[in-house]
Amino acid sequence: MVFDNFAAAQSAMLWGTFALAVVLGAVANKTNFCTMGAISDWVNMGDTGRLRAWLFAIAVAMLGVVALEYLGKVDVGDSYPPYRAGQLVWAENLLGGLLFGIGMTLASGCGNKSLVRIGGGNFKSVLVVAVIAVIAYFMVNPLPGSDQTLFTVLFYGWMRPLAIDLGASQDLGTLIAGSDNALATRLVIGAVLGAALLVLVFASSDFRSRSDNILGGLVVGLVVLGAWYLTSNVVIDLDGEPYTLKSYAQQWDFLADSPEGQPADTRPLSAQSFTFINPMGQTLGYAAQGFQPTFLTFGVMSLFGVVLGSFLWALASRRFRFEWFASFRDFLNHLVGAVLMGLGGVLAMGCTIGQAITGTSTLAVGSFIAFGGIVLGSALTMKVQYYRMVYEGEASFLATLITALVDFRLLPKGLRRLEAV
Repeated sequence: MVFDNFAAAQSAMLWGTFALAVVLGAVANKTNFCTMGAISDWVNMGDTGRLRAWLFAIAVAMLGVVALEYLGKVDVGDSYPPYRAGQLVWAENLLGGLLFGIGMTLASGCGNKSLVRIGGGNFKSVLVVAVIAVIAYFMVNPLPGSDQTLFTVLFYGWMRPLAIDLGASQDLGTLIAGSDNALATRLVIGAVLGAALLVLVFASSDFRSRSDNILGGLVVGLVVLGAWYLTSNVVIDLDGEPYTLKSYAQQWDFLADSPEGQPADTRPLSAQSFTFINPMGQTLGYAAQGFQPTFLTFGVMSLFGVVLGSFLWALASRRFRFEWFASFRDFLNHLVGAVLMGLGGVLAMGCTIGQAITGTSTLAVGSFIAFGGIVLGSALTMKVQYYRMVYEGEASFLATLITALVDFRLLPKGLRRLEAV
């Protein structure tokens, strides 16, 4: 996709993003694609249908990215966020994933699901998204009257020193074979992992019989892949010299005729795909700046697109329903969950879509760590909630947590505090 000016190229990228997001929102609503629901089905009922749909989406995105990268059709090495950064912030990935997993369980859904629910008429999710937006915004922008962000105040001083310098890149291909042979190695690793996931997913006859799970996983994976392809292939041609959106914006003073239309930040012009926590903060910044076009990004368009797609499907299927909080406890759970998702999603550098699908498609080690943290945080929270419900609040939080860890074989059986239920 070659254009002769920046405005046309950026417009194509933004509207292409919006179209993909509309598809994502509509299909996620139609198929009930929900990562928190997938973990809940697995932990509480032993049903792996939606979990397999999630893994299917990961396999589709991963296989597509490694194949297209090998063919030179996508460039995920200099992405936004920088999944393959040489500095592995494993502690941030892990803690952020745990916080996000806990938060999405309390708030009844991840970032993407909250947007889908807004489109379906759930006004509880409006509060969730608004709170996430505020937290995510101040995780990367200075607090009022300060030069400190929430990240620097709460996490930077004690977590960043734990980072490990892995050199050029943290992707599995580079770590195993070095930079010179990374491309071919990523293709092999991605093909093996992707194929293994496909075998695992389709080994279940129950999964194979559920068309919505197959459709949801396939479309979500393809949409993530489509965004990588779109953002990697928008090019501006100036007298035979090709520029990406980011490289053009970085040389704006030399290439552009005037300051008009210059983006406020060049980082969101990098190759990228869907993630939903930091973009909520970007959307708040876009609104705070009076909806100036220079603050319009891939992330902002993706949020609007998912909500619209879900809304259109809700109308077409007559499933649009207004929902509100059932009680003050319900409100409090969603509020706390939103705060934890805002903190954890930025700290982990992504969510159940942004890290578990988009991030893992790059084979970045940090993405796999964040993915594991999200699943563990959510599963433990569900187990604790279940034990507290069964024991009607008589069991302490510590007892329920230790018992949940024993259930997941993370602690010895001898430490069990409560009878298994």
